[in-house]
Amino acid sequence: MGLSERKEREKLEMREMILSAAKRLFIREGFDSVTIRRIADEIEYSPATVYLYYKDKDSILCALQETGFRELSRRMEVLSSIAHPVDRLKASGKIYCDFALENREMYDLMFIMRAPMNALPSPEEWTVGRHSYELLQSTVQDCVDGGHISTPDAKIATFALWALMHGVVSIFIRERAPMIPADQHSRIISKIMEFSLANVVK
Repeated sequence: MGLSERKEREKLEMREMILSAAKRLFIREGFDSVTIRRIADEIEYSPATVYLYYKDKDSILCALQETGFRELSRRMEVLSSIAHPVDRLKASGKIYCDFALENREMYDLMFIMRAPMNALPSPEEWTVGRHSYELLQSTVQDCVDGGHISTPDAKIATFALWALMHGVVSIFIRERAPMIPADQHSRIISKIMEFSLANVVK
């Protein structure tokens, strides 16, 4: 391995170290309470070192969110092999909810944790996060075009379905439904999805 390759690997390792530490701290202490100095202390480096890789903690949060959205998008790739849009819609809901339940801390960082809006890049820059939503909207549009769902407004239907999925998994992730055992979460979500789609699918 040459010198330049070694340096690139070291930079990548440092970025990953910073992200891992920040993720632990954001989840444990809350985004507002964590500072760059706190992250630096966690990895036993100076704040100046952290600033070499990330300009502020907002950019660290964005990097963490992008990691989650890339994984979600990777899982969604299988949808291209499902021909019927209704079957694709059902599969996308299952993939989304399974991802959330299997990656609760990451999902919390992506969608639930309260953080300043300036932590988000502009819509033009946030392509990785937008991609997952556009996949869902494209599938809903295919359902509308094929006459498979009862609403003509794909945008409203997309947001409604996402809000349903997000709401249910958020309740489970934040442990707001203690009456439902954890090993039943996936089954309950599937039934809720079936119930919801039964009211819109023709």
